[in-house]
Amino acid sequence: MSEPSAALEAELRALARRALGAEIAALEPLAGGLGHRRFYRLRLAGGALRSCVARVDRGEPAPGVPPEPPLEPTRAFLEAHGLPVPRRHGGAAGIDLLEDAGSHALTTIAARVDGDARRALYREACDLVPRLQRLADPGGRVPAFGRRLDAALLALKARRFCAASLPAGLGRPPTAAEQQVVADAFAGVREAVAAAPLRFAHRDLQSANLLVDATRPPGAQLVLIDLQGAFLAPPEYDLVCLLRDSYVVLPDAEMRPHAERVRGALPDAPAPDAFARRFDLLTIARKAKDHALFHEVAARGDPSWLRHAPATLGYLRAAAARLAADDARFARFAALLAALSEGDACAR
Repeated sequence: MSEPSAALEAELRALARRALGAEIAALEPLAGGLGHRRFYRLRLAGGALRSCVARVDRGEPAPGVPPEPPLEPTRAFLEAHGLPVPRRHGGAAGIDLLEDAGSHALTTIAARVDGDARRALYREACDLVPRLQRLADPGGRVPAFGRRLDAALLALKARRFCAASLPAGLGRPPTAAEQQVVADAFAGVREAVAAAPLRFAHRDLQSANLLVDATRPPGAQLVLIDLQGAFLAPPEYDLVCLLRDSYVVLPDAEMRPHAERVRGALPDAPAPDAFARRFDLLTIARKAKDHALFHEVAARGDPSWLRHAPATLGYLRAAAARLAADDARFARFAALLAALSEGDACAR
């Protein structure tokens, strides 16, 4: 968390007067994620709102990370289709004033509640996935429908894993042969993605991007945030993000019933075997990127995220082991993953 500069604070105060007819009584920096965006809770006086959140999207993403579209019109599109997203109260270039849905993400709530309450929240979260996949944009106005999980993006994920995860796990630069093992595994992912139906995906539907707003009625307490990266992906992608989350590790006995229940509700209703295989393949793509990201951030001076790396590597190893039975590329990848060591930093 960082305090806003004097210039940004002045801009936010002027924006609150102009858009909300209110004065900022207090300005609180909020914890952000791993990106470059900054968030501030504005405590307001003199207007209709008591508070809102300023989302400041300025600056450049980390090296090698593709830029994403602005929040609008994706947020407005989802709101118009009844999805639970924060309302927008105005904004300026690079700033959105959003509904304050609280500070409690599913990440923290899941660790505090009992099993039944956690299952109910994850049931609500999973039920958002078929709703998202039924969306269409015949007018071509929403950038998400022009973005997709494609060969170029998968190749970038593989390169990041080779550049960040392999050196950290091996304790040395990877050989050309080891990098080829990763490339071969991702070729298997690419083949499956090319053959799969593509549906609207949040792209980062993990616990950190689901706020739990206790002021809303039970069964409708989740609010989707971090929407700008939405794209088209195979039907299992958002479920992988949610149920193979690096921040909340669900036991298989809890995860699998969620996955199976939602599988039949998806617009494409994939057959069980196809669903399970793509789920594992997309786990490879998603978790390899996440694992690399934790190490990239550590190399930039923040090792705290490495505490999530062991669970992430565990997901990769389990998925590769299941895929290895039918594809030698994943047998070689599983062997490479088995050679990786997280080291003491990841256990802290």
